[in-house]
Amino acid sequence: MLKGKTVVLAISGSIAAYKMANVARMLLKQHCDVEVLMTQNATQFINPITFESLTGHKCLVDTFDRNFQYSVEHVALAKRADVVLVAPASANVIGKIANGIADDMLTTTVMACPCKKIVSPAMNHNMYHNPIVQDNIEKLKHFGYEIITPATGMLANGDIGDGRMPEESVLFEAVVKEIACEKDLAGKKVLISAGATREPIDPVRFITNHSSGKMGYALARAAMHRGAEVTVVAAHTDVEPPLFVNVVPVQTAAEMYDAILSRATEYDMIIKAAAVADYTPAVTEDNKIKKKDGDLSIPLVRTKDILKALGENKRPGQILCGFSMETENVLENSRKKLESKHCDMICANSLKSAGAGFGTDTNIVTLITKNSEESLELMSKEQVAHKILDKLLAIVQP
Repeated sequence: MLKGKTVVLAISGSIAAYKMANVARMLLKQHCDVEVLMTQNATQFINPITFESLTGHKCLVDTFDRNFQYSVEHVALAKRADVVLVAPASANVIGKIANGIADDMLTTTVMACPCKKIVSPAMNHNMYHNPIVQDNIEKLKHFGYEIITPATGMLANGDIGDGRMPEESVLFEAVVKEIACEKDLAGKKVLISAGATREPIDPVRFITNHSSGKMGYALARAAMHRGAEVTVVAAHTDVEPPLFVNVVPVQTAAEMYDAILSRATEYDMIIKAAAVADYTPAVTEDNKIKKKDGDLSIPLVRTKDILKALGENKRPGQILCGFSMETENVLENSRKKLESKHCDMICANSLKSAGAGFGTDTNIVTLITKNSEESLELMSKEQVAHKILDKLLAIVQP
């Protein structure tokens, strides 16, 4: 994912510095080059040897250290960096960078880097909310730095508050978001549906399906990595939603209809990957239905057709993509859906194909447009997501 990229980790003096060893490891597993800068205070919390052992590079602390190949080191590193992550970022380092002070290897290199810089503040709750610190954070935002909002929880001194550096996965995903993909969806707003709706029968039981939400979330993650502003209307899912996307939780088909249709006009691209119930109980009982002798019949009524409503109300220039899960006549049924729902593309797959369908990490789909059919081989849902986005972009920019 990150092969050929250079990530600079800039670590300042905070107890949270220990987390950065795992961040470095996570990045290295994605085959990128990781360079580490530390302030002198940071070395009091974690030894530079830890990072040198992980990255295979000398951990840079002293601006005037002569024990490396001759070059103006901070300038040489700044030229190679694709992104800089300042984490943990102490109040001191934030203040120095915000006010143009470059008096050590870390601040000197950060100042020399023309690439994107991400800052993760980590400090005591009261220090974080000090108006001077907040003013310095706003300065960084003004100059194009991305700020990762601190987490709330128990701090090093035992207090409960915000100021805590987020978990390693959040920092890792912030880096991936910045450099994993070309930003060919920058400036676009993408609305995606995911998961399985649940139609209540009574307070205990409901009608649903086997959708896990993996495909919808893979699409959301891919679109976010490619620079889009992403909103996911999510019914029940078996996986955690991706970071850095807006998630609107719903349960029923009616709730999903309202959530999507009320937002639809705002978005450039809508991808309906959710498995929405076609029928819902005519009456939802207030109390649990008790078991009785004989059979039980539950009258069902049709739910509103979200994809059809979107197609009938599609604004000029808006791209609409639906999914079609079939067990027979896959292409024929999917092409009918493309036409009847006024979609720009249908992603068709068969529940009977090995490696495709609900709950898997892979998928096999055929991308159907008005004038083409493209069958994809078995691949991960992340790869499928990017193929879908490639095709939709081709429709926008033929």
